[in-house]
Amino acid sequence: MKEATSIHGAWASRWIFILAATGSAVGLGNIWKFPYITGENGGGAFVLVYLFCILIVGVPIMMAEVLIGRRARQSPINAMREVAIESGHSGKWSLVGWMGVLAGFMIFSFYSVVAGWVLYYIAGMGTGDFIAIGSDDAGKVFNNLLADRDTLLIWHSIFVVMVMLVIAGGVQKGLENAVKFLMPALFVLLLVLLGYSIQSGGFAQGWDFMFHFDASALSWDAVLTALGHSFFTLSLGMGAIMAYGSYMPKKASIGSAVLTIAAMDTLVALIAGLAIFPIVFVNGMDPGAGPGLMFITLPVAFGQMPGGQIFGFLFFLLVGIAAWTSAISLIEPATAWLVEKFGWKRLPACVVLGVIVWLLGFAALGSFNFLADVKLAGFTVFDFMDFVTSNIMLPLGGLFVAIFAGWFMKRYASEHELAITSPSIFNAWYIVLRYIAPVAVAIIFILNLIEKLK
Repeated sequence: MKEATSIHGAWASRWIFILAATGSAVGLGNIWKFPYITGENGGGAFVLVYLFCILIVGVPIMMAEVLIGRRARQSPINAMREVAIESGHSGKWSLVGWMGVLAGFMIFSFYSVVAGWVLYYIAGMGTGDFIAIGSDDAGKVFNNLLADRDTLLIWHSIFVVMVMLVIAGGVQKGLENAVKFLMPALFVLLLVLLGYSIQSGGFAQGWDFMFHFDASALSWDAVLTALGHSFFTLSLGMGAIMAYGSYMPKKASIGSAVLTIAAMDTLVALIAGLAIFPIVFVNGMDPGAGPGLMFITLPVAFGQMPGGQIFGFLFFLLVGIAAWTSAISLIEPATAWLVEKFGWKRLPACVVLGVIVWLLGFAALGSFNFLADVKLAGFTVFDFMDFVTSNIMLPLGGLFVAIFAGWFMKRYASEHELAITSPSIFNAWYIVLRYIAPVAVAIIFILNLIEKLK
């Protein structure tokens, strides 16, 4: 394949790519899910297992996605086709790109609904709606929000517009400018909240919850939890990382960039836990409240603490930024494909995609009110899209990327893109990608299906 160039432009530097990909990886799950599963599954012992899983599953597959994207300099659909043809195989490998793009598109549709909840809480915290609120009243606020179709629709619509405005600006004026502002803001907010948490009085208890080294808590289920989260946390299987990789500077090291992204993603999750759980414990609340932790427990905690209104507002602003940077990466692959396929400008492409995801999101938010009785294979619309993407499309996408890059893509192409000077390091990555990562993702795929279909 001759040296390809992207019609969409390129990141200004390796660090911009790292910020963008980290923004894609850092989402709502980092803020509450990872800290909680860490505390429940052995603390420091779980973190070590998780980091090992990141190295054998997340990092190898992420490197494969980035190198395929940079090799072809096109959207995931066209990149898979072009690299497959270069390697002497059928262009039908583009179906893997199609599945990833469709998965990202569907995830954005219901993700924007949840992000709308976050925007609602940013506004509520800012106006003091949660000052001195009790847990019963906080529960009523959240349940009333879910039942209010029109309010959900307003915030869902605002979030869709926020995302599409960024994407319409293109790689440098839109995506790059957004991550250059949003990611540093996210880190600053995280550190401010960590400082607030340290002086809350419950920091030692929060630290112990997350980092006590309890090897006896490392059950087989805990290992599988670490394995599954190591795959999903890096936004793999949905085309986002492949699309971002296609904008990566040619001379930038893929391996070191991916390791940095994985480290930053994990660090954000751990700091988020240290910012959240001391506040939970000092108020005598349940750290295992799941999604309710964010939308019921924490508003009560902030509402009862000195300065809680300000720091509660900053917390939800942090979550909103994480949701925004993740959502941008979800819809970028579909936008890039429309520009490549039909020669559209970004603005009309974003308008078309925005209308479609808005309509799908409208159906998803209806699952909590006017469409609550509508079932697809026994699921609400919201739960159906979540199940199909998280349990089928993403694991299969990651599995096929690993198989393609490990068994079908020409080895010299991988060597050229990765430019790893040490043959032993390249061989280690290649062996893990070919033999270990596919088996691990297959296990995730099978066990997730079994668990969900019980």
